[in-house]
Amino acid sequence: MAQYRGFKQLLGCVASMFLFALSFYQWDMSQQKREERIHETQELRKQLLRETCAGDKETFKHRLEDVRDKELENLIVDDKHGIIYCYIPKVACTNWKRVMFSLTQDEPYPDPVSISPDLVHLPNTLPLLNSFPRPEMKAKLKHYTKFLYVRDPFVRLISAYRNKFQQHNEYFYQEYGRQILRLYANQPDPPQSVDEANASGMRVSFQNFIQYLLDPLTERKEPFEPHWRQMHRQCHPCLIKYDFVGHQETLQQDASQLLKILMLQDDIQFPPSYENMTTPAFLLEWFSAVPLEDRRKLYELYEEDFRMFGYQRPGELLDG
Repeated sequence: MAQYRGFKQLLGCVASMFLFALSFYQWDMSQQKREERIHETQELRKQLLRETCAGDKETFKHRLEDVRDKELENLIVDDKHGIIYCYIPKVACTNWKRVMFSLTQDEPYPDPVSISPDLVHLPNTLPLLNSFPRPEMKAKLKHYTKFLYVRDPFVRLISAYRNKFQQHNEYFYQEYGRQILRLYANQPDPPQSVDEANASGMRVSFQNFIQYLLDPLTERKEPFEPHWRQMHRQCHPCLIKYDFVGHQETLQQDASQLLKILMLQDDIQFPPSYENMTTPAFLLEWFSAVPLEDRRKLYELYEEDFRMFGYQRPGELLDG
């Protein structure tokens, strides 16, 4: 009997080991398939960029000589690791700036979460490509690993509006809010401060914000503020051959894969972040007060971003 019990125990151990090995094999295979899918997605995103750029030589800038230094101010350089990151406001840029700042520190790198968001947005905190002579710019663009992150263009606009006009922001109220209220909300003498405006219930509406974007006079004065400037105008994807194109909608998955490509997956972790998965109902709710004709004009204004980065035309907003 004892011999039989020993045999059963041995058989149980063997079975457990077999199940463990089988589970590990299945997990390993699923990981491989997942990484293959991510790689295929990356190739499709980059191929779409190439095709869009090749099909429109007039709209997009293709040579460094055609771009002023000022237009390269979104490109952060990490010489130590050979990385260039083009940040776009309202597309996870705070957390990626924190990662880039951490990589400038001594090893072991500090947790990016411990880095103050205010610090990474200060001028001169991170080295920019346009701070180098032109020959060095060309060399870095040729040899470094370059990446950017993008987002559904309309969702990005909603995020910018909520952050800069719905929340308390004195700077954006003074620089843009008062002007928008005067021009598009029939308020010839808006309150002097954002606190006074909030107390009186006077706010820039989303429709007012869209009117401001569509007004041809807006960009005759100066280019769009970066939080609502078109993404391709900030990162020049027809000039710069990006090695990795991340999407806000697949932020964590893309970040994990990018750190592997950079061979930094064991050295640093991307902070937990919000991934927005929007629905037609979400967009319809936000654009409900925006006239159909204005929606269509807004799409034309951001159409290149939709096309270049693979975001579907929002027919539910435009075909009503």
